Formats: sequence, structure tokens, C-alpha cells
Amino acid sequence: MSPTNFPALIQANNDRFSKMVIDFDAVSSMNAVAARLISQKARYKALFTKTSVPWPVIAVIHERECSQSFNLSIAQGDPWNAVSTHVPAGRGPFSSWEEAAVDALTVCEHMDQWGRWDTFGGALTRLEMYNGLGYANQLPSLPSPYVWSRTDQYVSGKFVADHVFDPNFIDVQEGCAPLLAAMMLQDASIQTDFGWAAAPVQPSLTGADGVLHDTRWLQTVLNQLGANPQLSVDGGWGKNTITALKVYQSGAGLAANGRFNVPTRDSLENALSIASPPAPPTSTS
Repeated sequence: MSPTNFPALIQANNDRFSKMVIDFDAVSSMNAVAARLISQKARYKALFTKTSVPWPVIAVIHERECSQSFNLSIAQGDPWNAVSTHVPAGRGPFSSWEEAAVDALTVCEHMDQWGRWDTFGGALTRLEMYNGLGYANQLPSLPSPYVWSRTDQYVSGKFVADHVFDPNFIDVQEGCAPLLAAMMLQDASIQTDFGWAAAPVQPSLTGADGVLHDTRWLQTVLNQLGANPQLSVDGGWGKNTITALKVYQSGAGLAANGRFNVPTRDSLENALSIASPPAPPTSTS
């Protein structure tokens, strides 16, 4: 394994963040998770005081590792009140979630010694390190799904176990980068407190025609284009909607990943205009 070129990885992550576009179907859940993480800001800030790790970084680790459960350790998602069995194994038991978190961030990961929190690329690179540098060292063309899942920077592929890479596996959990962006849009103090660049402006869900291109719009358009079976236009992100979207994407020459992203939206708009051309003007005498 080649040694990690940290300056290059920091710059790559910084560049990716500046042009990142969050999947349309993930916007609602991303905002909801961001709000939930911010609601526990006081607990995360207390850990920032003890570890020097920015509290939003701690928050997104907590989400990725154990869906923000305060019953589980951010080290690996094991219960903090018992000896851990997953890597890092043999940690604990601890007297509190906070004690386990300090151990994970400092003793296990030495994140208190990371001196590059001043840029977004530096923060994202340290988050990537937390999950492992297998992508950077073995598959440098593949952005880490831990950081970039649910954005246009990541399509598919994941290490599903130690040293086991599945190129077809798609990580559908919210990545750290879009979660941080969503948090920054809801809490302006994050950017000012840590000196990070502004979160990239995201495409509007409302198109130039004034129509909201949300999941209901997607389901309606897929129905008009022949989804079989026809979809319930309920705004839900279920199996039938994902399957119908994959079928459309495959036929349209897009990556058939079942994700409602900008290229898919543009393709659907074009297909809809061809299927339903505007009516000719009515002649008058």
C-alpha cells in the first residue's frame, strides 16, 4: 500500500466539496438528520472542549457510526457500557457515552493531534481517515462513500468488509460532506467558528418552469413515461419508485443507480417534453 499523500487528498476533498451536488431524493432526509444533529450541539461542544475536534465533525461521526444513538460508542457502534467486540475491540466498558467518545477520538484515533481543521478539505480528510484510507490508497479515483455518499461525487463501490471491495455496492447512508453542508446551512455559526468555506449552493428543487421537482414530481413523470407497474404518487422513496427509476435510467443511457440526481432530472425533463410536445397554436379567422 502506498503512503497517503495528505496534501493532495486534502486538496481533492476541498475541490470535491466546492462542486458537490446532493442527490435530489436525499435533500429532505439530509436536512432532517442535520437538524437532529444540531439539536445535540451542546453535548458535541462539550466534547470539542475536551478533544479539540470540531463539534460538527463529532456529530457526523456519531451519525455514520451508530445513527446518533447515545447508547452506542462512536468508535465502532458497540454499546459503550460493555467491552467492544468490533474494531477497535477491547475498549470499555465506560461510565458514559461522553467518556467512550473521548477515548475514541483521542486514545484510539488521536484526532486531537490533527492540525488541519482550518479548511474543509482538512476536516473531510480526517473524517475519511476515521473510516479508513483504503479508497485513497488503493482506489484513488473513487471518493470515499463514508464522506461523499448521496452526492454526485460518489456513484457506487464500497469496502463491505476488511479488504473486500464490491464495485456494485451503493452506500445509501448520508455522507459526512453533505451532512456538514446541510448543518452549515441551518447553523451559520459553524462556518464562522471554524473558518471553513461556505457550503456550495445547491440546485433548486424548483425548475425554471416553476414546478417543484420533488419525489412526487418524479413519480408522476415516471408514470407518464410508462412506469410498470404505475407508481403511487405519494412522495415516498420505496422499492417500486427506485426500480422504476433504475429502469428509466438504464434506457436513457444513465448510470442505473436509482438515485434522483441532476443528470436524471435533466433527462426526465427532456423525455417529458418529447412525450408531451406543446399543443400547436389555435388558428383564428
